[in-house]
Amino acid sequence: MSSVPKAAAIVPGKVSPTGPEPELAAEIHVMVMGGRWNEARERYGDLVAVHQRRASRLAYYYLRDAAEADEAVQDAFVKAFSHFASYDRTRPFEIWFTRILVNACLDRVKARKRRLRWQVGLGEHADDRFSADHGKPGHTSPEDALLQQERAERLRAAIRELPNRQRTVVVLSHLDGRTTREVSEATGLSESTVRVHLFRGLRRLRTLMSREHV
Repeated sequence: MSSVPKAAAIVPGKVSPTGPEPELAAEIHVMVMGGRWNEARERYGDLVAVHQRRASRLAYYYLRDAAEADEAVQDAFVKAFSHFASYDRTRPFEIWFTRILVNACLDRVKARKRRLRWQVGLGEHADDRFSADHGKPGHTSPEDALLQQERAERLRAAIRELPNRQRTVVVLSHLDGRTTREVSEATGLSESTVRVHLFRGLRRLRTLMSREHV
């Protein structure tokens, strides 16, 4: 049996013009199942290129640190490749990979909080020091842009206070634009459970945001 390729061997390449992402993922799966690891690794670089930008954006929203987000994304891509034999070709690769990435980010968030509590005892809000996300300037005035940035940071801080499942469902649904079914497949939760967590998460966010104006 061929060994699993190392992380350093996975390098994003140019997007393949030969077919859309579902066919590409299915092609890689066939190669992996046939033990054709070198070919699979090369084609996987094309698949990484397709999803790299979205994965980095999603990881950054969880981790608020560009370097750590890049590491999480790379780790998730490596893990996905090493477990490609378990990938179901009838389902979108993007959904399967999102589940791996989200779990990787949550693990890092938990590890960061443990480190901070051990080192300086800052508690649950220690990661509020991380920088705000950058957005497009648009055509708003400097004053409006500042207000939008401040409100966006308050929203991100409120999202970080949500329980893990509520936070994951809110991020995937409202920030990543996923449907209830896609969130269900990405998290392993039933669609009804996703709706419950989404309802509770949004209700909690409204409460947290309203406190900013008290």
